[in-house]
Amino acid sequence: MTEPAVLVLEDGRAFRGTAYGAVGRSLGEVVFSTGMTGYQETLTDPSYHRQIVVQTAPQIGNTGWNTEDDESDRIWVAGYVVRDPARTPSNWRSTTTLDAELTKQGIVGIAGVDTRSLTRHIREQGAMRAGVFSGVALGELDHLVNEVRNSPKMAGADLYGEVTTEKAYVVPAVGEKRFTVAALDLGIKANTPRMMAARGIEVHVLPSTSTFADIQAINPDGVFLSNGPGDPSTADGPVELARKVLAAKIPFFGICFGNQILGRALGRGTYKMQYGHRGINIPVIDVRDGTVAITAQNHGFAVEGEPGELFDTPFGQAQVSHYCPNDNTVEGLRLLDGPAFSVQYHPEAAAGPHDAANLFDEFVALMEGKAA
Repeated sequence: MTEPAVLVLEDGRAFRGTAYGAVGRSLGEVVFSTGMTGYQETLTDPSYHRQIVVQTAPQIGNTGWNTEDDESDRIWVAGYVVRDPARTPSNWRSTTTLDAELTKQGIVGIAGVDTRSLTRHIREQGAMRAGVFSGVALGELDHLVNEVRNSPKMAGADLYGEVTTEKAYVVPAVGEKRFTVAALDLGIKANTPRMMAARGIEVHVLPSTSTFADIQAINPDGVFLSNGPGDPSTADGPVELARKVLAAKIPFFGICFGNQILGRALGRGTYKMQYGHRGINIPVIDVRDGTVAITAQNHGFAVEGEPGELFDTPFGQAQVSHYCPNDNTVEGLRLLDGPAFSVQYHPEAAAGPHDAANLFDEFVALMEGKAA
């Protein structure tokens, strides 16, 4: 018999359904992801740490779960919300069902939810704290609402240190080695060093607590700051590290959380968005030539600024290089007087799209000293 379950929001709204994955209770920030595919990559993305993810695609689990598409060594979401889970997966690479993998890793989920109504509610009221409760965890609704309201908020959350690697490791270059890059792991996805390695880059992935001396010891041709979870206003260590990299004029590339770190290093503030950008269909415009890329994103915070804005920094003039036409959110920064740039989206884009993959080539050009 299927256990009953309920998703409870901090504003008192409740969505009832049935248990999916592990039975129990889980708290986090409820957010929605608009990706039609790639749920395995979403679930294993460390950027989703402490978030309850709502899939807007109505049917989830069709391709099951495999051993090849994980973006880290575990599922990071705090909870999972779907409308219509597939009863039987159908894919030649599938080794188990999504439901079984969620259960195995202790991820509390809920199925049978009107995710369209839930998504509209989040769009109108904003991302907020929530809880998924099933089985013996069910209780009086007022009690569950109070439990949610007593849970930590995402604003001010210092989370990147909880997802970083404990020890440094190296991803060797594929073929002839051309460059060495020090990659600060703030929640890096597996496909990121893989994309760099394919371009002849030896990637040294470092813990988030690494110092500038640790980077200098590698003698890198470039420094990369990854994606990651939490509020960038708490990341004083990585910000100070980025400033030292900029002062040393080492080629710098940041994505997602790394974009926010560069923004802070350049003197910009950050803020929490109403409901963020999450999915694999977010448009971004490059102010240099007006080209549009459809991108993969997962962020609930953004850098302050206006599209194309020029501003002064301690390291020279910089520009807001990319923006989202949906809401004018800052989607990229570029230091005009130094070798540094960043984007708010995910150019490694597992499981797609691949419009922004050329940014890794731009990083290579920066290290070659040939960037425009």
